[in-house]
Amino acid sequence: MIQEQSGREHGETDFNARHVIEALRSGVPSRAVGEYFSEARPAMLRRVQDRLESVRETGRSGGMVFTGRYGEGKTHLLNTVFSMAFAENMAVSCVSLGKETPVDKLHQLYPKIIANTYLPGAAQPGFRRKLEDLTQGSNVSGELLAYAAKEMETDKLYFLLRAFLGTQEEEERYAFLADLEGDFTTGPLIKRSYRRITGSVAKFNQNFSKTKHVFDYFCFISHLFKQLGYNGWVLLFDEAELIGGMGKKARAKSYVEMQRFLKPSPKLEGVFSLFAFSSSYVEDVIDKKKEFENVREVFAEDGDALSAAEASLRAIENAPELAPLTKEEITRILMSIQDFHGKAYGWHPDVSAESIYAATEAGGYLLRTKIRAAIEFFDQLYQYGEAGKTRITELGKETFEEDDTPELPDLDEL
Repeated sequence: MIQEQSGREHGETDFNARHVIEALRSGVPSRAVGEYFSEARPAMLRRVQDRLESVRETGRSGGMVFTGRYGEGKTHLLNTVFSMAFAENMAVSCVSLGKETPVDKLHQLYPKIIANTYLPGAAQPGFRRKLEDLTQGSNVSGELLAYAAKEMETDKLYFLLRAFLGTQEEEERYAFLADLEGDFTTGPLIKRSYRRITGSVAKFNQNFSKTKHVFDYFCFISHLFKQLGYNGWVLLFDEAELIGGMGKKARAKSYVEMQRFLKPSPKLEGVFSLFAFSSSYVEDVIDKKKEFENVREVFAEDGDALSAAEASLRAIENAPELAPLTKEEITRILMSIQDFHGKAYGWHPDVSAESIYAATEAGGYLLRTKIRAAIEFFDQLYQYGEAGKTRITELGKETFEEDDTPELPDLDEL
């Protein structure tokens, strides 16, 4: 963070703008950045917007994959989609895939998603308060019970919800809430609570297995959000290319599970899933590791799994790619940095687009390095009144004084 200086004329600061600048300076992706810097990649954003509107209007779930080069704005685009989803009154979950968040193990992925779920307008993740507010006999609770009884592969969630709505024991309520968030509780606890409350025996149609039946939870939560009045649920999967670092069988299973989100069952209500892969994934993983051959070997006796895995691989191969930003698009972003830096520190920089662009050229082609170079450029102007060949007045306006350094003679004339 830069130190406040009195050398430049400045006024009140905008702390929201400062948050954006500090997030950009750190290089850590920020939802605030995505909210304010959404003008780039209009074609891709229009495509996503159309999909969001379709999910909102029809309730039918779907998904897509996109790719982009390292450092060229994949996470930034996901953060922009985050803000777009909020504007559509949709809940949003955003996770980075990897060993701790593996898509091949949905029972481990589910709690990570729930822990990173934001309701529209919320600054912090979580929706436990909404669950705690459910009451026995309410319309929402009745809808959820009917759904859990008829639409799930197992009926565990029906008995759990009945027990949760009826119990007055805090320990039980906590265990049932934790179960809905992915810390799965045992069947005996549910059965004991259900019998005490209803006087009836809970007879599961089949024993619940978190490795086999966890997708029931995804479907249940999607229905919950619809019943709570939201227009859908958006799942954002960043760094999906980390799937490529897994073992052969884990990669193959990951492609199968991806299809649950890209071409989901009708039981998944109003969900839009977006996977971000690196542009090199096709060459470095699908081609080099011969993924089509691998999935045929792994699923030689499972035709459905093979079809799902191949469909995901084709989706990655055919995914739209984030086009490199044009000079004009980069310049617009850098000019926005100037505006935000001025608001963040209460001053009025007025530097030409050419000078800002020139100051960032040494940063290479990565957008994030250009942005950080621009912020450093304005930091120096703010503190010292000059940066490189650029100088500004006390009012922040760029000056174009001639360089008074003596010109060296031409060696050929000596």
